[in-house]
Amino acid sequence: MNGTTTTAATAGDTTTGAVLSAEGLHRAYGRGAGAVPALRGVSAAFAPGTFTAVMGPSGSGKTTLLHCLAGMDRPTSGSVRWGDTEIAGLPERRLAELRRARVGFVFQSFNLMPAMTAAQNVELPGRLAGRPPARTEVREALARVGLAGRERHRPGQLSGGQQQRVAIARALVSRPEVLFADEPTGALDRATGREILGLLRTGVDVDGRTCVMVTHDPAAAEFADRVLLLADGLLIDELLRPTAARVAERLSALGG
Repeated sequence: MNGTTTTAATAGDTTTGAVLSAEGLHRAYGRGAGAVPALRGVSAAFAPGTFTAVMGPSGSGKTTLLHCLAGMDRPTSGSVRWGDTEIAGLPERRLAELRRARVGFVFQSFNLMPAMTAAQNVELPGRLAGRPPARTEVREALARVGLAGRERHRPGQLSGGQQQRVAIARALVSRPEVLFADEPTGALDRATGREILGLLRTGVDVDGRTCVMVTHDPAAAEFADRVLLLADGLLIDELLRPTAARVAERLSALGG
């Protein structure tokens, strides 16, 4: 495994062929002297068909970075681009339209509607946007994550791993270019977690999707092509072809 230390808070080439990029990203919460910086000049690029894990100690800014990249939070300054589109200054309505069309998001806590079936949960974002997916698309999305025949099951009738599979199907039904995942295995046992990570990896290798995942687990990072390490809102290292041992070593050195 190779590790390269980044300088000037950059990782990757932020100008060529990126499906997603950030440049000089700052995010602070609060105002004036009481403002708390969460990101301090982070720049990174994400190529099509790659899997990146974002890691660091608690409070390092990794979830803030993920939310800014996904258009769920707005940076204080700097730019976020989806391809050639700068999203940081877009009106909220236009940003929401682009987000539904181009990206998917998987949460640790699944965020499923308990009174709805698996199929209804998968189609919900599209229905809210006025563009519900066809029933065949919903069935295909559930089948791809191993839930064929479970379309009518509600979340309470499914295991934690199956619920996360529904959440992944929901994120993938619109065929997004980029899939964001925030601790997608944090609520799962290790064996089930590896199955979920395998699904994410397959989406990268087979479908050419770009995946950006926040995780605290060095074993989960082994599924990624690289790891971006954050500390105190700064991007301080980029590890290529990560192994669990190498990631654990670097996290330990950071106090994570």
